[in-house]
Amino acid sequence: MENLSLRPKGDYSYTAEYQQLYVLTEHWKSDLEFYKDDLRFLHHLIDKYFVWFAHKEHLDEMRNLAARLSEISKKCDGLLEKTSKHLHHLAELIDDPFKYDSHKFRTEHEELENEMASFVKKFREIKKETFSASEQVIENEVKRITS
Repeated sequence: MENLSLRPKGDYSYTAEYQQLYVLTEHWKSDLEFYKDDLRFLHHLIDKYFVWFAHKEHLDEMRNLAARLSEISKKCDGLLEKTSKHLHHLAELIDDPFKYDSHKFRTEHEELENEMASFVKKFREIKKETFSASEQVIENEVKRITS
């Protein structure tokens, strides 16, 4: 799995202090909130503007794109919820280091990180596809109007 740029290489999840993991997890949450706003914009782009541009030859592509955007939006919401719970658990661990099994918790932290990396990769792909499809549809429509 990809490493997120905010995490140092190596076994950081297993050697970092809880406070350091907390700061890293706060960054993830902030990033997810940004991605959620970005996804809202992409949905808006598809839902509102493609109705004007999409001809029959683009409808299936737009429906597929909209379905994939909905799927990744749900994944984002799920990750936001998981990240919030993780932050809560980290706060409890900072207050009482013996509250949870440290190794199990750190393994869960690494799994969350891997989910984040996978999500970011998929998000970038769908964003690129959405902008590419938008550009293509708009260019075709401009050509059609000016011809």
